[in-house]
Amino acid sequence: MTNLTTKLTEAQKFAMSIRPKVGGFPVLAEVLRSAGVQSNRWSLPACQAVYQMKEGSVVQQGTPLVSGVFEIAKFDRDALITALRTDQEGRSSFPEFLKSAWEAGVIGYDVDFASRKVVYYGVNGESYLEEYPAVTVER
Repeated sequence: MTNLTTKLTEAQKFAMSIRPKVGGFPVLAEVLRSAGVQSNRWSLPACQAVYQMKEGSVVQQGTPLVSGVFEIAKFDRDALITALRTDQEGRSSFPEFLKSAWEAGVIGYDVDFASRKVVYYGVNGESYLEEYPAVTVER
């Protein structure tokens, strides 16, 4: 691994070690922001994440949600909000959240760590903006 990939993976490991089960995303986001991550773009169903950092960019490839040819669901804002609240309440794992978001017609999302905003996108240009609270993380 390069210094940049090591920096990202170490920040992720630390964030996961202190992340509370309920409302954990703001903690993860703050740890990543503190490590120099400026933004993050997720592509579904590939589960590919691109992290734009101060020193450069890193791609992290997760396990795809599907393989082969699939019809993309229509963007369902209410189903997405349900998936978000379920995750925020600690009632789903991250892979379950990604699957629910994909089933709600989300093809990707962007996280802006400076403004604490996440925008979820549908295939026809639909979008949903979610803001998350600032938190303080002790190292």
